[in-house]
Parts: sequence; C-alpha cells; structure tokens
Amino acid sequence: MIHSTAIIDPKAKLGRDVRVGPYSIIGADVEIGDECDIGPHVVLRGPTRLGKRNKIFQFASVGEDCQDKKYAGEPTRLEIGDDNIIRECVTIHRGTVQDQGLTAIGSNNLLMAYVHVAHDCMVGDNVILANNTTLAGHVHVGDWAILGGFTGVHQFCHIGAHAFTAVNSVVVQDVPPYIMAQGHNAVPRTINSEGLKRRGFSSAQIMTIKRAFKTLYRSGLTVTEAVAQLEQVQAAELEPLIEFVQNSRRGIIR
Repeated sequence: MIHSTAIIDPKAKLGRDVRVGPYSIIGADVEIGDECDIGPHVVLRGPTRLGKRNKIFQFASVGEDCQDKKYAGEPTRLEIGDDNIIRECVTIHRGTVQDQGLTAIGSNNLLMAYVHVAHDCMVGDNVILANNTTLAGHVHVGDWAILGGFTGVHQFCHIGAHAFTAVNSVVVQDVPPYIMAQGHNAVPRTINSEGLKRRGFSSAQIMTIKRAFKTLYRSGLTVTEAVAQLEQVQAAELEPLIEFVQNSRRGIIR
C-alpha cells in the first residue's frame, strides 16, 4: 500500500507488496525490493538499492549525500541487503569517490534509534548497532558484531566479527574478532564468550579463543610475537583473528 501523501519519483523502482507510509519521500535512482515496509516521514535518496523485507521506521534518512566537505555531488551509492530493521531517526549516507563510492549494509541487521552510518562504511550480516551508535566514515563492521549504545567509532577503524563494545565506548583503533571492548578509549576486557555460545561455538573452540586472548593481551608479548604463537596453534577459529590482526592498518586496541 502506498499512502496518498507519499511522494515517489517516477524513476524510483518499487518491488512487489512494498508499503510506503504517509509523507515519505522516495527519490530517483532508488530501488526497493519486494515486501519492504517504509514507514511515515522517511526520506530515501539515491542511487540506493534495498533488498527484500526491509523495515524502515519513521523519520529515518537513508541514502543522503555524505557529510564530507570533499563531496562534490558525484554519483555514489548505498546498497542494503535483506531483512534489515532500521529504526527511528537512523541516518545512512552514500559513499565517496575517495573510497569505493559505496556504503554497504548486509542482511539481518538491527540499527536502533538514532544510529548514524557515515559514508563508505561496510557493515556485515547479523550486526546490532544499539541506540545512538555512530560510525564515522570508512568504518568496517564484521558479521555478528554488537555495538552498545552511544558507541562512537573513529574513521577507518575496523570491528571484527563477533566483537562486542560496551555502552559509551569510544573506538579509535581496530577491535579484533571475538573481543569485548569497553572504555574511552576502548580497551580489550575479555572475549564475547556468551555470544559465541549462542552462535554454536563449541566449548573447545571458546577455550581456544580464550587462550588466544591471553596470548595476545596478557602474555607481555608484542603483537608480532603473539601472532607467531597463535599461528602455531593451527585452529580454524583463530584464522579470522590472526588475519585481522595482521591486516590491521590502525593497529588493534591494547
């Protein structure tokens, strides 16, 4: 159902059974997949593509120009997967030509009220961004990560898969997979063992990750020395952690 007060550009493409609420505005170059639910007073600008069954609540702004002074109106993109929930007053901006020209959000994510996803961010699948979480430009968030309310992430930082940040955390360096981080600035506290249990990690795998945490953060070794020790363990669950640390450009939280 398309409400009579909604304004939809003729160049927009809406899939099957899309609902658009009162006073929402859908611009040109916006493509909305089947069974999406666009609430009242939502603004969607393009080029933006939404997959299927996404639900966007009132007053969200999705696909707007980025807040980058270098941006000069280039045709950058926003791509969003399937089955995402985007709550009230969320803002998501398109990319910049200084990066790949793309902001991307995967599938099955929950973006709670007042979340901001800046230009060129890459958010994976099954991620939760709690109320007022703010991602600066070029931030990458891995699958199954949870960022607590009012978490702020500095530009170019990466958050690893299954990582967790506590409320009011300020992230200025990369957070490796599995790590629970907290503080201003955020530091590693332990591993996200409860989250790993819920996602089917075995007790043996969780114990291996706990030992890896101690090697990386409690042994007194340098990062290079710790990674060398972790490589000797030869456990599949440690491969994402090792690769993340080795590829970190900003350095990992310590």
